[in-house]
Amino acid sequence: MKVKATRRKGFAHALTVRDHVLVADELQEDGGSDTGPTPQELLALSLASCTAITVEMYAHRKGWDVGRLEVEVDYEPDPKGECSRFDVLLKLAPGLPDDQVGRIEEIASRCPVHRTLVGGVRIEDRVEIASNS
Repeated sequence: MKVKATRRKGFAHALTVRDHVLVADELQEDGGSDTGPTPQELLALSLASCTAITVEMYAHRKGWDVGRLEVEVDYEPDPKGECSRFDVLLKLAPGLPDDQVGRIEEIASRCPVHRTLVGGVRIEDRVEIASNS
């Protein structure tokens, strides 16, 4: 998967993946213009959306109607980058059988973003000077 961030104005960047464009920015109190979520907020949104979609896909394969599903993520980044904290809350519709609730809880922690965050990550940075053309 390849994504791209291209500067728009100030700290705002257009984020492009496939045919989709999102905007990331910083809060006004941090010098941005708040035209989109911050990169840290996008990270928390990634975990929330991945968790929700993973649960929905699993329930669909099992033929379960889980009704209304919400995933809330409370994210506290560690300023030193040593140990940030994500608290994930799944809000399920009432009336689901206990065995389904238990299985949903197990499956939620297996979403790809969750696994990436708790697993080992290797980042390789490079710098390239763009041509003037």
